[in-house]
Amino acid sequence: MTQTVTSSRSDARRRQGPSFLMALPAVLFFGLFALVPLAGVVVLSFMSWDGLGTPSFAGLDTWSRILQEDQTRHALWLTFLFVIISYVFQAPVALLLGVFMAGQQKYRAFLSVLYFLPLLFSSVAVGITFQTLFSPNYGLTPALGWDWLPAQWLGSPDIALLVVIFVVGWCFVPFHSLLYQAGVRQIPATIYEAATIDGAGRMRQFFSLTLPQLRYTIITSSTLMLVGSLTYFDLVFVLTQGGPAGATRILPLDMYITGFREYDMGGASAIAVLLVAVGVTLSLLLNKISGSRRMESDKAGA
Repeated sequence: MTQTVTSSRSDARRRQGPSFLMALPAVLFFGLFALVPLAGVVVLSFMSWDGLGTPSFAGLDTWSRILQEDQTRHALWLTFLFVIISYVFQAPVALLLGVFMAGQQKYRAFLSVLYFLPLLFSSVAVGITFQTLFSPNYGLTPALGWDWLPAQWLGSPDIALLVVIFVVGWCFVPFHSLLYQAGVRQIPATIYEAATIDGAGRMRQFFSLTLPQLRYTIITSSTLMLVGSLTYFDLVFVLTQGGPAGATRILPLDMYITGFREYDMGGASAIAVLLVAVGVTLSLLLNKISGSRRMESDKAGA
């Protein structure tokens, strides 16, 4: 009888999964280094502080002032454009590269190494390199001598944001390509063999087999790509520092300039909280649209 009870308890534990105690160190680490600083930033967003003196309570005045500033609204709009254009540029390129790199040919493995290299470089080094490449004095345009190329890549308000988005994509497309490469290699080869026997060509296999099998990889990559676009700071700072004329002053950079150049730590904290709120809302929205709770194995029925 005792053995039966013990066996029943063991089966119940297996069904319930691992104990919460196993996740406790990670939860404590997250709370100490993420939630506690975030709470401090939220409190500071209701303060008036220049970073040196004693903070004084300002209530909603800080929020009201920040939300009414044209610069903050402009930064919010630029961030929206940055996220959308960056996704439209990175997503298809990463998908196609990932599918290409999933092949078993040796030359594809060699090219995969080259495609992955940008992710290993320092963001500051990449920013300085591209800043030199786009220089109007000794960069790409003077070297090639083509009149149709812009003379001011980073100095023109009309195209500076697009150039920054290209550099950011150049750095982070390899990561998402790696996700797609791993996803494609998990698709059973028998599915493609059956499709080939049925007469399906490469394009038909891509749209009818590969894309549906990658749907959850696409959801994961899209979430990381969209939410991650809200945190880009170092590359933008090195390339343009928010210029020209504020054309690339997205929210993370606006937060830095407000806090450390204008000495308005309360306003910078309010922008930081706004940035977190946008990121969390976007994550929840993507989670709701994707229906992640209904996700099943991609190999179901294979």
